[in-house]
Amino acid sequence: MNIVDSFADVARFVALRRDIHRHPELGFEEHRTSKLVADLLREWGIEVHTGIAGTGVVGVLRCGTGQRSIGLRADLDALPLQEENRFPHRSQHDGRMHACGHDGHTTMLLAAAWHLAQARDFDGTVNFIFQPAEEMGKAGALKMIEDGLFRRFPCEAVFALHNFAIEGVGHFAVNHGALMASSNTWKVTMHGRGTHASMPHTGIDPVAAVIDLGQQLQTLVPKAIDSRESALLAVTQIQGSGAPNVIPDEAWVGGTVRTFSEDATDRIENGLRRLADGIAAAHGCRAEVWFRRASPPVVNHEREARFAAEVMREVVGAGQVDENFPAVMGAEDFAHMLRVKPGCYAFIGNGDGGHRLPDHGPGPCIIHNTSFDFNDEIIPIGASYFVRLAQRWLAQS
Repeated sequence: MNIVDSFADVARFVALRRDIHRHPELGFEEHRTSKLVADLLREWGIEVHTGIAGTGVVGVLRCGTGQRSIGLRADLDALPLQEENRFPHRSQHDGRMHACGHDGHTTMLLAAAWHLAQARDFDGTVNFIFQPAEEMGKAGALKMIEDGLFRRFPCEAVFALHNFAIEGVGHFAVNHGALMASSNTWKVTMHGRGTHASMPHTGIDPVAAVIDLGQQLQTLVPKAIDSRESALLAVTQIQGSGAPNVIPDEAWVGGTVRTFSEDATDRIENGLRRLADGIAAAHGCRAEVWFRRASPPVVNHEREARFAAEVMREVVGAGQVDENFPAVMGAEDFAHMLRVKPGCYAFIGNGDGGHRLPDHGPGPCIIHNTSFDFNDEIIPIGASYFVRLAQRWLAQS
């Protein structure tokens, strides 16, 4: 029997997903969600560990005498967005919503845990990792690792899944190397000397320096990075005076940098610092540069990626698996886990938005959108992938 068809109680997990959607919690504040996860795992006879990196939960399911182990990870947190949907399971909390589908990821892994706890048809240990604070650069994955995640719960390899706007509900996409970019945040503050805007000659204008820097940064990537390599620097923020007739003492410009290698990040950061210092000097200002590396690139391990693709084909068929999906500029802090453990990160198709109610309007189901909703049709598909991963991985000799 196809594992997808064996999830007879899909309605229960759809209701669970919608309950989590109604009660979104931000990073390191996922107290209700963590309790819900822990209570369900205990109910199913799974050993539960809470408080890892604050609100993280790990469920441990052992069966047989095998020594092999695997880690399956889902993320718990929501985003600080105001939900525009009007369906019954819309967020009950203003300014917070599950706009990235973590409610669905958590539910898929819970469904897999339920199935494996009932069947117990494997020989080894499955660690169900429910991670807090993936969003907003809070690095919940790194904090779980620092809190002893893999020391306390040994995993030979780790796997994770994210919904994505790719063709076809339940289609899978993966590759054997870099799948997502690093996430780096930068901010340059120009310090000048404030004055009245009608007398610019009496001050040192940091706003002009910030504008100049913002323009020059548009050419930094092609000058610093080989044209055969992908990288991105975006200017997304600028702040000057709070009044139209004031030249402020300081102004700042900021944004994000995305790369697929640490070397590229180094070159862009170094170029940013040089440009900032040079432009500051030209304007008589002083530059203060802040550069934060939130998460490294998501780089799959080839062996584990090929193994995952085989499992995907078992679950949905070869025609619905893209094993050579091009890397995207989005970022994910599962990258921290892949730096210390072999593993694979993959996408599962969330559909084109046709599952949403009419008030969403037309268009694809893009994450981080205030009218986003996870597609409940893929809950049994994603859960089946996790189940088969565990069964197949632990069955290896």
